[in-house]
Amino acid sequence: MLPPFWFLSYLEREGSFVVKPIIDDLIKLLGKDNVLTTREDLICHSFDATADMPSELPDVVVTPHTKEQIVEIVKLANKYMTPIYTRGSGTNLSGGTIPINKGIVLSMLNLNKILEIDAENLTATVQPGLVIQRLNDAVAPYGLMYPPDPGTVTTATMGGSVAECSGGLRGLKYGVTKHYIMGLEVVMADGSVVRVGGKTVKNVTGYDLTKLFVGSEGTLGIITEITAKLIPAPEYRKTMMAVFSDLDKAANTIRDIIGNKVIPATLEILDNVTIRTVENFMKIGLPVQAEAILLIEVDGIKEVVLKEAEIVEEICKKNGADEIKVAQTDAERDGLWTARRAALPALAQVKPTTVLEDATVPRSKIPDMIKALREIAKKYNLTIGTFGHAGDGNLHPTILTNAEDKEEMERVHKAVDEIFEVALKLGGTLSGEHGIGMAKAKYLEWEFGKAGLEVMRKIKEALDPNYLLNPGKIVGRG
Repeated sequence: MLPPFWFLSYLEREGSFVVKPIIDDLIKLLGKDNVLTTREDLICHSFDATADMPSELPDVVVTPHTKEQIVEIVKLANKYMTPIYTRGSGTNLSGGTIPINKGIVLSMLNLNKILEIDAENLTATVQPGLVIQRLNDAVAPYGLMYPPDPGTVTTATMGGSVAECSGGLRGLKYGVTKHYIMGLEVVMADGSVVRVGGKTVKNVTGYDLTKLFVGSEGTLGIITEITAKLIPAPEYRKTMMAVFSDLDKAANTIRDIIGNKVIPATLEILDNVTIRTVENFMKIGLPVQAEAILLIEVDGIKEVVLKEAEIVEEICKKNGADEIKVAQTDAERDGLWTARRAALPALAQVKPTTVLEDATVPRSKIPDMIKALREIAKKYNLTIGTFGHAGDGNLHPTILTNAEDKEEMERVHKAVDEIFEVALKLGGTLSGEHGIGMAKAKYLEWEFGKAGLEVMRKIKEALDPNYLLNPGKIVGRG
């Protein structure tokens, strides 16, 4: 067998490219307009939203329109032993779509249709390139919603969200992506097509292959169709902002809300670094002197919401909240959530490099994790803004740095190591919603041990023995 990966190498001579055989085959299959080889196109697909990651130009970007074309692309990849990196919008935060071994970037953005809304069975069947917000807009007239709500909901695709098992602001009450995926159509590494799951509420036939592919980050198969569970949209909401001059009091409030058996739809925290940065970015009147704010929303039946909101307010007061502001209009509510969604883009304005993590701990350990993050920032002399889905234990410590400063980046890497070490010691996990990709692969053994890691490798090699699907990610060869 010829050595893998060399077929796609292009030569740049006086601005032109010498196209190798697989690219000719791809053009025959897809047409020239759907096979991208210009340097500009390759650069645009050489990285994703993850900072402090190596990048690599792919050899070609393809934009298929059908499942059948994807099957043929996979067959060509096998013929030429060339890796495939499936990509949606590239908003992931784990280095999960970087074509680290060159090869083919498979853009799914043309497969973006809603195939069916089945209101009777509370399901929607969609293609992977569909933007999540479009699904929610389409099902809203039926009084339904698709709960997973990542911060990039207006740009992230369903396929990418399923591949990463993303979470979002509503994860506390409603869970993450894996709780809403009922069935999948998947193109396997050998070009065969399988369907797993379906519309039935109960399905315990054989291994749970649907869950296997959700969160597999494109390393086990290429998702071409998704059947998602929908739920009735809540009839009433109440949203509030609690302001604290003491970060520990805010952390204790989170613990006490959950301890009182109130499960808000959303329970978010922003620390002072994040508050100041968002306010400077958006000028919406956030309390810049506060050490922390909690953004809280309860939803459901009106009578229950009013009761739960009252309990939440009392807990905030008991824990020393300086102010509690309840949104009185939809505009005020939207303003609070716009501020929260702006946390990452606002922090990204401060320094050239923004290293965002998502260490997750049991909810009762949130005060301990927040304290540890402050100590780590002080120990390594770094600016760390912390925000995140505090109600479900999923924090996003965000290190503001400069990748060109080698000495500072050494401190950043040590700080990241310590963040994950502390999270695991507190009974947590490496990722609550961002996935593993390249960014966290080196830590996997810390959580799973050698035996657990070997189980994952065996699954990978059983389904993709040649490591053609997204190599270099999770347990793949890089």
